[in-house]
Amino acid sequence: MHSDVEKCIQDGVSRRAFLRTLGAASAAAAAFPAVAAYGQQQTAANTPAPAARRGGFGSDMGEMRHLSPDTVIISSNENPLGPASVALSAISTTAALGGRYHQEESMETVKVFSSLFDLPVAGPGKPSYVGLFPGSGGPLDLALMSNIGPNKPLVYGDPSYEQGPRAADAMSAPKFPVKLTATYAHDVKAMVAAHPSPGAYYIVNPNNPTGTMTPREDIVWLLNNKPKGSVVIVDEAYFHFSNDESVIPLIMDHEDLIVTRTFSKIYGMAGLRAGVVIAHPERLRAFTTVAPPARSLASISITSAAAARASLQDKDLVPTRRKINTDVRAETLDFLTKQGYKVIPGSQANFFMVDVGRPGGEFMQSMLKEKVAIGRTWAALPTYVRVTVGTKDEMDKFQTAFVKCMDMKPASGTALGASLYMPQMHVPSELYRG
Repeated sequence: MHSDVEKCIQDGVSRRAFLRTLGAASAAAAAFPAVAAYGQQQTAANTPAPAARRGGFGSDMGEMRHLSPDTVIISSNENPLGPASVALSAISTTAALGGRYHQEESMETVKVFSSLFDLPVAGPGKPSYVGLFPGSGGPLDLALMSNIGPNKPLVYGDPSYEQGPRAADAMSAPKFPVKLTATYAHDVKAMVAAHPSPGAYYIVNPNNPTGTMTPREDIVWLLNNKPKGSVVIVDEAYFHFSNDESVIPLIMDHEDLIVTRTFSKIYGMAGLRAGVVIAHPERLRAFTTVAPPARSLASISITSAAAARASLQDKDLVPTRRKINTDVRAETLDFLTKQGYKVIPGSQANFFMVDVGRPGGEFMQSMLKEKVAIGRTWAALPTYVRVTVGTKDEMDKFQTAFVKCMDMKPASGTALGASLYMPQMHVPSELYRG
């Protein structure tokens, strides 16, 4: 007889889905964006009404600050549009059923997602290739932690999203960061050369914080040339903002590939918690080898499952929101480059990086005084800050504040590394994912 954990993975449903341990949930809960209506009909300027504002500012690393209600928050790669109207309708319809567990909601959502990529649908004697979770950070941790350890190193890009190295620290796995290429893609050949037998390769695509893409053919090369037994974990949290082809269809032919996706970004469901992991059933079953407290049991709510399914079934949602993001991002980057500021080119995400010529943390504080909260910096790029793409109105305010702060004289005596914020302990919580 299977445990609840094993049954969750085999069935691809979330009656007892994984949730990463909430090390500081009470503090981070205030950072959830409020649910707000977003109609599918856009204005001529492609600037739909933003989602309702929250009272606090939580960075994607969990830092909390309380800001005035009129502060522009473009710091944690959230979607200002909020959940789509179809998602809100699904929530309204299913909320009344909340007195029951309704496992069927999760099962149907998994079926819909599986059908999008022609993946086998779970059934009697047929385990699922898709697991539905309350957010994608939990399964990402489990994918990492079930494949790395003291004798199974982690190879990852630098700079990139820190969840990979944080998981390695938690598992006492050696870390091998590999510098990105000149186009800020993951250098897959250098990654293979970094260690003869790593436990996992971690690729974020589009990459966080650069927003740049690693070509699909490079990931295919990695899959075909990596050491036997190593897995390739591809984090596609921001993939919907790009025009590239996903690697999810490769899973049927590559048992060592694991892909994670989230509904927090283009679908605007950061506060609703929904995400998926896609892999061979044997890989998903390996998640059960991860010891507590990194593994705990919980379930995605029926409202989140219904909202996720409705969002997947709306064929216009992704292309419409991709165009909105692309247009506002292009306009902002055009302004910055014409003003002579240096940005990392090639972003295909809902964020970008710009060089401020001083410690990023210092510049962030200056922007906060102008009531604009921007993202953080990375050790590999200490003078660059990451900026989330907000609404057109928000980015207009960003431009004004950015020029004003850039015209200010940098504070003297500040070390470049002083602006980097990194938690001192691994907190396996989707709340800290950005």
